[in-house]
Amino acid sequence: MSKEAVSNEALEIEDPNIALQNSDDFIELRTKFRKFVFPMTAAFLAWYFFYVLLAVFAHDFMGTRVIGNITWGLFLGLMQFVTTFAITIIYVRWAGREFDPRAEALAQKMGAVK
Repeated sequence: MSKEAVSNEALEIEDPNIALQNSDDFIELRTKFRKFVFPMTAAFLAWYFFYVLLAVFAHDFMGTRVIGNITWGLFLGLMQFVTTFAITIIYVRWAGREFDPRAEALAQKMGAVK
């Protein structure tokens, strides 16, 4: 049996997962997820690469002391961790408020959750 025959046969079978992926509710949910996650990821990556570029090209600045023995490099490095935790908290709150209830409703509608 060739791959084309299998593909054609698979297309003829009513696959509930394909039906779900093509539903308007799922498309809306996926769009909502991407509108939150992609900009947040882009912002964090920009912040991260800015820090890396400063570390590589701005040695004097990164070595400048802010308070006592704490330098800009140390401070900005610690802020990477703070940013990571903040993004996690923001995402968890957003998902609990916006995404998860809609995903659960969609799963119930499709019969996945009883």
